[in-house]
Amino acid sequence: NTQISGQGLDINKMDVDVLEQIHQMGGLQLVMPQAFAETDCGALADTGRTVVEFNLTGESVELPIMGGKTYNAMTFNGQVPGPTLRVTQGDVVQMTLVIPADEVTGHGNDMHASQMSATYFDSVNPGETSQYCYIAESAGVFKYHCSGVHLAGMDQHVL
Repeated sequence: NTQISGQGLDINKMDVDVLEQIHQMGGLQLVMPQAFAETDCGALADTGRTVVEFNLTGESVELPIMGGKTYNAMTFNGQVPGPTLRVTQGDVVQMTLVIPADEVTGHGNDMHASQMSATYFDSVNPGETSQYCYIAESAGVFKYHCSGVHLAGMDQHVL
């Protein structure tokens, strides 16, 4: 369930000096970040890490655009772009998505910082709420957007 792709390493094509330098530095150790190890909100809350709650409502609203016209947009908390979430590396992100009962379609949430596939957090139907958690392992600025592998016209939904 990761969006990070691996890269093969052909040892036959490497410079012998590079391999010796790696060996002298203690070799390579492949480590799986904790973001992949645990996603259960209850278990992560018990780790002693700071938990940052991120509550979103997925809803369709009519937004003004240039020329005095409007656009029917699928939004988070009624805005485009959605609210900014700021956490410190190592915090637990607890993301809750609510879809009002009167919403016309399901919404999902693909948070790139989670490094999990969008299939992990599928679309949430009108009148439902869903939650997931992850450890903010990677530093940086990341986008999030609506998702849901079972939503028809997913590309149009994201745009």
